[in-house]
Amino acid sequence: MMSLVTFTRNNALPLLRTSITVRIQLNSASLSSLVRLEEKQGYAVVAMHKPPVNSLSLEMIQALSESLSELEKNKCKGFILTSACPGIFSAGLDIREMYQPTEERLKEFWSSLQTLWLQLYGSKMASVALINGHAPAGGCLLAMCCDSRIMVNGKSKIGLNETKLGIVAPFWFKDTFVNTIGVRQSERALQLGSLFTPDEALKIGLVDRVLPDPEAATAVAESELKEFLQIPAMVRYLSKMRIREAALKDLLENREKDLNTFVNFATTDAVQKGLGIYLQSLAKKN
Repeated sequence: MMSLVTFTRNNALPLLRTSITVRIQLNSASLSSLVRLEEKQGYAVVAMHKPPVNSLSLEMIQALSESLSELEKNKCKGFILTSACPGIFSAGLDIREMYQPTEERLKEFWSSLQTLWLQLYGSKMASVALINGHAPAGGCLLAMCCDSRIMVNGKSKIGLNETKLGIVAPFWFKDTFVNTIGVRQSERALQLGSLFTPDEALKIGLVDRVLPDPEAATAVAESELKEFLQIPAMVRYLSKMRIREAALKDLLENREKDLNTFVNFATTDAVQKGLGIYLQSLAKKN
């Protein structure tokens, strides 16, 4: 059965006077298989479940967006974003979506990602990312959209490593990065495609806490979320928007241009060749 989700930007961003309505169409039966949504007393846990690496395919992006819409509809006050797949938070965008795509699907893929970012980065709900594994590229973006980031110590890394794949991070990825770790750290990391260990990420402010194991990290994530929820919701939200409003407004006003820029760039011969080589290297590892 197909469900139609209407996401109205006016409802999520009262500070912005731009109105935009996005319609997402997906198979609602697939939601529970891609995202595990557990509503608790006063908050919820949103756990990505797309083995083996929670890659952000079109369906996964739309399932996350649908989950957030469901929480908003149920007047949820906050959520923890995490992974149900051991050792991985999210490996980022599914490269297969960008390799030899049809133009229609590529546009839907990117537009859905724009919608998810607007929805998550501009959410009225308090949010904590419980990063229990690797979080490169799009995985890092999801984590940065949350109000707080708790990372499990170990071999996992986090960062925007797009340049290593021959891709330039979109301006709204950059804006999110700058708002999180500052201009100079972002400038260097974006050029080098840097991935940071948990301790390195903590040092530059990419994460807020590093815990020794998943159990400790979960407890701290729950405590952190409860701390955010103690603040009056509208005051907390408006304070957050003082930092995020400009970035959100920029994408809202340049959404079509960003979509066309991405499609034109992703379909160039050079980018397609690089993506093909990368996918071949992944196939050899498997």
